[in-house]
Amino acid sequence: MTTTIQLEQREAVAVLRLTNGPTNALSPALVQEMRGAVATSRQQAGAMLLCGGEKFFSMGLDLPALLSLNREDMAQFWQSFNQLILDIYTLPLPTISVLEGHAVAGGNILALSCDYRLAGSAPKKIGLNEIKLGLPLPLLADLMLKQVVGERVAAHMSYSGEFMSFQEAEQVGLVDGVHPGEELFDRALEQAGTLAGLQAKAFAGVKANRTETIRARYSQQHQADDELFLDCWFSGPVQEILREAARNF
Repeated sequence: MTTTIQLEQREAVAVLRLTNGPTNALSPALVQEMRGAVATSRQQAGAMLLCGGEKFFSMGLDLPALLSLNREDMAQFWQSFNQLILDIYTLPLPTISVLEGHAVAGGNILALSCDYRLAGSAPKKIGLNEIKLGLPLPLLADLMLKQVVGERVAAHMSYSGEFMSFQEAEQVGLVDGVHPGEELFDRALEQAGTLAGLQAKAFAGVKANRTETIRARYSQQHQADDELFLDCWFSGPVQEILREAARNF
């Protein structure tokens, strides 16, 4: 069986690494495996690192695979993907995304679900280009983005669909630190180890307070948002855009 992730333990830190080819596209198999790995990390670790590849942290949704799905199957995947993001966002452990490669679209959403984002100094990009594909920014992603960068920056990012460098992302608060590539993982592991040494119950309580408003709003509104996303996804013009974009995978 081909695996799309690797999970290893570095003392108290779980290191979850995406290994789904050069683009680390978010396929149904990867999402399913990640949900299991996150659940394992919750039980066995004191903190979690989420890593990608040198070229791509993640390119986003696996368009070639997902465009073959009918609406029912796509709805099931979309629910599972958003649940994965919510699982990471509300995980009662410190979490850090390690961004060595590009983190765009769904890859940016995955990074947003973590408490911190540390990036490499190579000329790579981060951003949310859903609007350029004819898709609305998902509710959960929109809520997390506003919490991290504020209303005004979030509006510009979601309306423009433009990508930015990691250095630019650090300036607006989307990235918490930029480090030379050879130092990035060790810096993230060190920070995760320090956070893992905090009192677990106290940290879980603080994080629950920080995430509860978004969790509750998502729980109340996600069904309507999901239907809007699917309506857009399966519209004729958007299908054409997505099929053209799939050529890049």
